[in-house]
Amino acid sequence: MRQAPCGCLTAQARRPPALSLRREARRARQQPACAPLIWAPHGACTLRAAGLSALWEGGGPCSRRRVAVNPPGRSQQCGAASPPYPSSLPPPRPPPPPPPPPPPHIPPLRPGGFKGAAPPIRGAMPNFCAAPNCTRKSTQSDLAFFRFPRDPVRCQRWVENCRRADLEDKTPDQLNKHYRLCAKHFETSMICRSSPYRTVLRDNAVPTIFDLTSHLNNPHSRHRKRIKELSEDEIRTLKQQKINEAFEREQATQELNESNAQNAVSEEGGEQQEEKSVPLTLEERENKDYLKSLFEILILMGKQNIPLDSHNADELPEGIFTSDNFQALLEYRINAGDEVLRKRFEMTAVNLEYCSKTQQKQMLEICESCIREETLREVRDSHFFSIVTDEVVDIAGEEHLPVLVRFVDDSHNLREEFIGFLPYEADPEILAVKFHTTITEKWGLNMEYCRGQAYIVSSGFASKMKVVATRLLEKYPQAVYTLCSSCALNVWLAKSVPVVGVSMALGTIEEVRCLFSRSPQLLVELDNTISALFQNNEEKGNELKEICRSQWTGRHDTFEVLVDLMQALVLCLDAVSNDSTVRWNNFIAGRAFVLSSALTDFDFIVTIVILKNVLSFTRAFGKNLQGQTSDIFFAASSLTAVLHSLNEVMENIEVYHEFWFEEATNLAAKLDVQIKLPGKFRRSQQGNLDAELTSENYYKEILSVPTVEHIIQELKDIFSEQHLKALKCLSLVPSVMGQLKFNTSEEHHADMYKNDLPNPDTLSAELHCWRIKWKHRGKDIELPATIYEALHLPDIKYFPNVYALLKVLCILPVMKVENEKYEVGRKRLKAYLKNTVTEQRSSNLALLNINIDIKHDLDLMVDTYIKLYPGKVEFQADFLPSNNSEVTESA
Repeated sequence: MRQAPCGCLTAQARRPPALSLRREARRARQQPACAPLIWAPHGACTLRAAGLSALWEGGGPCSRRRVAVNPPGRSQQCGAASPPYPSSLPPPRPPPPPPPPPPPHIPPLRPGGFKGAAPPIRGAMPNFCAAPNCTRKSTQSDLAFFRFPRDPVRCQRWVENCRRADLEDKTPDQLNKHYRLCAKHFETSMICRSSPYRTVLRDNAVPTIFDLTSHLNNPHSRHRKRIKELSEDEIRTLKQQKINEAFEREQATQELNESNAQNAVSEEGGEQQEEKSVPLTLEERENKDYLKSLFEILILMGKQNIPLDSHNADELPEGIFTSDNFQALLEYRINAGDEVLRKRFEMTAVNLEYCSKTQQKQMLEICESCIREETLREVRDSHFFSIVTDEVVDIAGEEHLPVLVRFVDDSHNLREEFIGFLPYEADPEILAVKFHTTITEKWGLNMEYCRGQAYIVSSGFASKMKVVATRLLEKYPQAVYTLCSSCALNVWLAKSVPVVGVSMALGTIEEVRCLFSRSPQLLVELDNTISALFQNNEEKGNELKEICRSQWTGRHDTFEVLVDLMQALVLCLDAVSNDSTVRWNNFIAGRAFVLSSALTDFDFIVTIVILKNVLSFTRAFGKNLQGQTSDIFFAASSLTAVLHSLNEVMENIEVYHEFWFEEATNLAAKLDVQIKLPGKFRRSQQGNLDAELTSENYYKEILSVPTVEHIIQELKDIFSEQHLKALKCLSLVPSVMGQLKFNTSEEHHADMYKNDLPNPDTLSAELHCWRIKWKHRGKDIELPATIYEALHLPDIKYFPNVYALLKVLCILPVMKVENEKYEVGRKRLKAYLKNTVTEQRSSNLALLNINIDIKHDLDLMVDTYIKLYPGKVEFQADFLPSNNSEVTESA
């Protein structure tokens, strides 16, 4: 650092603001390049930099004001007398008094900033985390940052845990003033939260979560925060801490009903073990390497979707031993040169399993738990989340419920991740209890932060999942029950109708779609049939052909499409089933015959026609719910009109049903189907059938009336008052504000989220500033159209309440995931179920396969297994006879 003789900083050390530099540059163009430093009053010195001369405030004795500069053509040292001025110029000022002595210490300039910029104001600087390998700062994260404590004892513990040698010689006051740690480095129990945005450390809080090894992956990188080298004992202690954490999670999974006191005892035992950690023996190290090899194979099988079993024991001849997939991969690894496995198994009989089924299951459960915990950790950091379930699936002969979670990550992206399967229960009350217990106790999510729940269910399961939603709402009123963005409203309403005929019709429709999607030749045959039927309307025919090649059973207008396709489908299926040229195999021909018979049943025809007409009142409303943010906002306002129309239909159901039944009879006539009562109903009457009962009256009472009543009630339930309030808050999105001419009142609708705001008292003023910001924007600035765009605005941090509201609204299940790459959880789930035979499905392997991109810690898995199953460590205990062979003893 250079100083002038007066003690003030020269141009290299004290730089003027960039704006003033530009002003002086314009003036300097009219002067020669020599503009010297001169003495100035108040001990200030001129600044000579790139031919410019001006006086600036620095710090210390210098004044901020600018003073006269030397005339051109002269160059002097600081403090030298100036030569006489030309006669045309005014006489120079008298020389200044001698300068004061220089300050004893001038603090070094902070690194960074652009050339010529003055040191930034301290209050505007972001807080950087002082932890090693942590790059978070307050302008890029909504995490809290905590000062180092002034208490010398606690401050020393913070410094020791940080492992930064450069902090050890600093006083507690210096650390408290200049250094911070972000909330990522503290256990959740160390942080008190009156709300998710008001964080206070406990009095005895000490940071314990640090990344002390990631810099080793890039040894050539430069590090501003130097990390002390760790000894083997310290590394072992850190690993033991991770093991203890994983052990506590697994213990909670196995023993859900244990008291908190027992958990505390297990933690104390873990601490004692940490203190008494001793170096591993050779046998223990070999055993850990052996277990690590087993875990690597299991993770490989999960990610590549390789089932554990390859053959059914009943299909093999007696006395023949065939390795399953797991053992085959073990043998392959041994042959490839894995010395650890070779030493273990070189003396083992060939007809013994290398790893028992029980041990495989235990290890898979640990893999599943560790992989899931990586996602759940991000969910907890995000605070708010929503729960979404998909249709019930068959996993190895048992019904399971897939569970996904929605949250906004640190990069402000809405994500939907798969976190596991729940065993399905027939009793809805038991299902509700197990659903809640698994999420809160086994998976460790705090349902107080749940802001939405949605259930996509197969036909017949809707009523049971509605009980689950009701029970959760009773405990957590802010967990709003909504529709899921990935399911069309009309399809969801049809699946929820409690009429057996509707459930059977939906099943038949799905089977028809699956049959045609299975065979390209069938689709070609259907195209030819459509072309023949729509010769006079080629545009309509081409549209139907395109629809048949998509997932048309999930459209808003599914039943309209089906009615248009009915004749073509029946003619095509009849041609396939009656084909005498052996073009089709027996399976396709047989399924075509069965489905043709189902489609030509009058009960099916009248059901789809009534569903088509009833759901036509909700089609536009449901389509808007899956549209843009503005469409969703205005759809909430149109719900009243939809309910009014349906109530009018209910009041005049006789008239409406007459038209619907007439349309069904006309379609039946085209297909040459006889109009009659269902055979099941006639048989149940056993000859006591009322002669005055007609098919029209029967279907009115058994189908039309229940369907309309149920849809009205279901719309009222799913679009509750709280749900509508939440959708009204979408007026926070600037594009919606613009359409409303910036005349919005979000304050009234945001009351339900008052406790989720960082500063609820300033909400009204902040919303006013938010509206003014966008109302008086520049002409070239476009209004953000989605929550995703609003969350990624660079200045969103200046509106903390708006930011908090947008995050909560974003995770509502009714809002679609804007970026498709963050919705891969559901797509991978569908792919796994499609590509895996039912008998070979595994809930553990499924989680590994679906979350293939989540990192895993093999050491953590191995240490967790050793701690959970200490009796299984011995090698001999794991050798059991194979299920498909017997071990014979030599005589």
